[in-house]
Amino acid sequence: MKRQLLKYYKLLIFFICTTLFVCFGQVVIAQSNYQLGTQGKQRVELIVGGDFVVTMNNAQPVIENGAIAIKNGKIVAVDTRDKIVAAYRADRTLPGEGMVLMPGLINGHSHSAMVMFRGLADDLALQDWLQNYIFPAEGKFVDENFVRIGEQLACWEMIRGGTTTFVDMYFEPDVAAEVVDECGLRAIIAPSSIDFPSPGFQGWDDAFAASVNFLKRWKGKNERIVPAIAPHAPYTVSPEHLTQAIRAARHYDVPLTIHLAETQTEVQDVQQRYNATPVQHLENLGFLDPRVFAAHVVWPNESEIALMAKRGVGVIHNPDSNLKLASGFAPIPAMLKAGVKVGLGTDGAASNNDLDMWEAIRLTALIHKGTTLDPTAVPAKTVLRMATLGGAEALGLADKIGAIKVGLQADLIQVQLQEPHLNPLYNVISHLVYAADAQDVDTVIVNGQILMHKREMLTVDSNKIRREVTYLAEKIKAEFRPSN
Repeated sequence: MKRQLLKYYKLLIFFICTTLFVCFGQVVIAQSNYQLGTQGKQRVELIVGGDFVVTMNNAQPVIENGAIAIKNGKIVAVDTRDKIVAAYRADRTLPGEGMVLMPGLINGHSHSAMVMFRGLADDLALQDWLQNYIFPAEGKFVDENFVRIGEQLACWEMIRGGTTTFVDMYFEPDVAAEVVDECGLRAIIAPSSIDFPSPGFQGWDDAFAASVNFLKRWKGKNERIVPAIAPHAPYTVSPEHLTQAIRAARHYDVPLTIHLAETQTEVQDVQQRYNATPVQHLENLGFLDPRVFAAHVVWPNESEIALMAKRGVGVIHNPDSNLKLASGFAPIPAMLKAGVKVGLGTDGAASNNDLDMWEAIRLTALIHKGTTLDPTAVPAKTVLRMATLGGAEALGLADKIGAIKVGLQADLIQVQLQEPHLNPLYNVISHLVYAADAQDVDTVIVNGQILMHKREMLTVDSNKIRREVTYLAEKIKAEFRPSN
């Protein structure tokens, strides 16, 4: 009996060992097959694809069934989907079927927290709007809490619409920068300085000193946030203070933004004061250089357009705001022909009334055809470039963003092509300019971080923002008389 049991145990042990050996061998084979399959593949954090990859790179303008590989927040490869998948393995892949993959939109001029004044004062001329409604409302309501809530709402709106970089020319810049840091967007933060009292300041001296201290605190602190100098405009800032501003920008090596030649009233005012047009006035002060980008520039003459091109000044076109305030039609075709670096902006939501770059894109393409009576003026490809790489060039950021190109930051959006207004599809760039809108943006990526995917916000608490906006708006409504 004992012998039989011993024999049985030996057979059982043999069976177990054999089974374990076979299983181990299968694991080894499977692991070997996996290693063979991934051998030579470079590991990246993210692969993002699209049925169409619109690169804004002349070397590869549109790649069908394309993809890009992202590592450490930068683009490391751009090619067809099959080639990218064959060469790279990613921690996460966003395939992009039914999508256009393109650079994120660049909003070159905004006053972001002014979303809290959206609809407060409409259908007014610029000076009436500013002097009688906006400046008084800012003096009464703008503080750190106002800017924090407004900035959060603006970032939520911009992410939803596919804007990945924006310029914020407003107050409480530290608060704005903290919100931008939290939500994941990229921004140039430019605290506005002006010669008369503004929220928290008595005038130019204390406002400008605070601006300089801000840029000292934030320069180089966060790769997504660039501090800048922002004198308000030639008609609200004296020549001495304009000179002080450009010297500071050069000394600290930061950008400078300013409102310029926005209305005929401004042109007449500056002409009377200084015997020069706004653009020529800045030239006389030695103000114009490549670090300067000017908002609006609706009323330059031919020689001033050539001068801005020569000096390398960037121009940010704001068609929605220019139309709503009846400021006029900027000569964008002439600027582009002269070689001026031109980007697009929304301006603040108090004069737009939104932060929708797709509206700015479509209006730019349409307005200048109508004003020139030339259907070839500012074609779709040119306008899309203005909203991406052209904007980056105007802001001095083309070495970092604006195109899908190896070495640039991974600031990208996926735009879905499934809705009826995007079908049928013959020309993807035409669709992006003339048919797409903010609701078509599916995914937003900045610096390799996914901020929105499948329309789900990942870096902002939209319910909390909505509650805080509603509460603050009720206070404003109760204490301030709207224009209508």
